[in-house]
Amino acid sequence: MRTEVLTAIIGMMLVTYIPRALPLIALKDKELPKFIVSWLQFIPVAILASLLVPSLFQIDGQWVFSWHNPFFLAALPTLLVAIKTRSLMLTTFSGMAAAALLNNLT
Repeated sequence: MRTEVLTAIIGMMLVTYIPRALPLIALKDKELPKFIVSWLQFIPVAILASLLVPSLFQIDGQWVFSWHNPFFLAALPTLLVAIKTRSLMLTTFSGMAAAALLNNLT
């Protein structure tokens, strides 16, 4: 049993590490074209959106697009704070405060 677990852990490590290491090794001394660099800059935003949208609009596995959704309502002032201050800490605290407030109101 222990060898199976160890083999699984090593296998998961390799499957995770190799796709990350290969591009770094292959592109180490190369300069990428500008359109690829500009395209790569959208990846963090796309990943963040793909993580946030289900969290904001799903309640108990059901999509909820209404003003009765407390997660969406808490995200609105959080978004405004993020745009206005550009501060990760203030944005996080305002989001937590909005969520706590809405949680206590409902």
